[in-house]
Amino acid sequence: MRAVEFERSLLQPLPIARAMDWEEACVRVSTHSGFTFRRVFYTVPSRLIGRRLRLRAYADRLEVFLGAVCVLTLRRERPPEGKRAHVVDYRHVISSLKVKPGALMGLLYRDALWPRGAYRRAFEALIRATTPKRACRIAIDLLALAHEHACEADLANALDAVLEAGDLPDL
Repeated sequence: MRAVEFERSLLQPLPIARAMDWEEACVRVSTHSGFTFRRVFYTVPSRLIGRRLRLRAYADRLEVFLGAVCVLTLRRERPPEGKRAHVVDYRHVISSLKVKPGALMGLLYRDALWPRGAYRRAFEALIRATTPKRACRIAIDLLALAHEHACEADLANALDAVLEAGDLPDL
C-alpha cells in the first residue's frame, strides 16, 4: 500500500459547518453616527444612531448586522499600540457637518474624513488663504457635492487642477 492510499484511509469527513473565523461583539451607535470597537472609531449611516448593532469581526473587515440583516461592511483597522484610530466614510457624517460646518475644525477624525488627498490639500489651501469658517463651509460643500452627484474622483481631479494652477477651490 502506498503512503498516499494509507493516509486517505485515515482521513475523516470534513465538518458540516465552516469553522468560525470571526469574533462577535455588540456595539451601540453614538449620536456622532459611529461606534468604537477595539480602540477604533467607525462611522455608520446616521439612520443607525441609537441602534444596537452586532458585529462579526474578521481579520480584514467588520460585518455590521442590524438584527439578522447585514447592513454594512467596513474595513477593519488596527491602531498602533496605545493609540486610537478612525475609519471614517464622509458620506456617513456629511449631513451633520452641513448643519454645523464649523465643527470640522475641531473634528477628532478630520484627517480620516477626506476620501482623497485632493480634498485635504484643498482644505489646507483654504485655511491658509481664508478664514477658518469659510474654509470649513467650502470644504463641507465640496464633500456634499461629491456625495450628492457621485463624482468624488472627478471632483478630486478638478481640485488638483485648480490647486496646481495656484487658485483656490470654489463651488
